[in-house]
Amino acid sequence: MADITDIKAILYTEKTIELQENGVIVVQTSPRMTKNSLKEVFKEYFGVTPAKVNSLRQNGKVKRFRGKPGKRPDFKKFYVTLPEGAEIANLSA
Repeated sequence: MADITDIKAILYTEKTIELQENGVIVVQTSPRMTKNSLKEVFKEYFGVTPAKVNSLRQNGKVKRFRGKPGKRPDFKKFYVTLPEGAEIANLSA
């Protein structure tokens, strides 16, 4: 069972802020989160049932640190479409 702690961040970029104006929130989560568990978390903690949820897995980038290769962690990203007129409090950046 997923919990609110599996949600790592709500992403704020130029693209995601534009999507928020259309009622879509972009959420970064742990890779074990599923669409159904994310819907349950939104219903329980935010009081909103998402109209639609799209997901993608994003592999971490390979970077060099002090000349040695390292890898950033993998994560999952969800595009959550809220129902018409629904809002989530405290979403401002």
